[in-house]
Amino acid sequence: MPFNLPIFLTWLRIVAIPLLVVLYYLPSGWMSVEERDLFATLLFMAAGFTDWLDGYLARKLNQTSSFGAFLDPVADKLIVAAALIILVELDRTNAVVATIIIGREITISALREWMAKIGASKNVAVSMLGKVKTMAQMLAITLLLYREPILGWNSMQVGNLLIWIAALLTLWSMGYYLHKAWPEIAKRAARSGE
Repeated sequence: MPFNLPIFLTWLRIVAIPLLVVLYYLPSGWMSVEERDLFATLLFMAAGFTDWLDGYLARKLNQTSSFGAFLDPVADKLIVAAALIILVELDRTNAVVATIIIGREITISALREWMAKIGASKNVAVSMLGKVKTMAQMLAITLLLYREPILGWNSMQVGNLLIWIAALLTLWSMGYYLHKAWPEIAKRAARSGE
């Protein structure tokens, strides 16, 4: 297993997951709800920043690796899933939204793994639609974790609007990736039926 600065940053993102969860289970006298939400938001934002930074550094320092390419999206999906589950438990977002987003991540991850196995991974490479979905999702989760008004804006309302937009983009991008993969799926299905 290779170890370099980009992979270290990815591991930090994975370590942030239990820290994020623990913040919401600390005894109530340890910090106020506002402090807890602020720390959780800052932790989530730092994780989002390391997601960008590890990719940038891997390319800039020529430290890309197949292990890093595997670990990076796993870390992203795990922290998003953990944050969504916390938000559902806190009744700050809808379980339907969380199920759509988490379900899509599992489906597309499995699709990408299968496409890589058959040598057709370029068919399901990350698209601009996927990047827009991720941006909306990360901003929505940040606002919902923070919960306090920002510059007069109700972060809960804006966050919930964005999380529904992210859920719709999630379904759209899943359809896009499945459409791109469909020729390979159909070809394999036809072969197995012969």
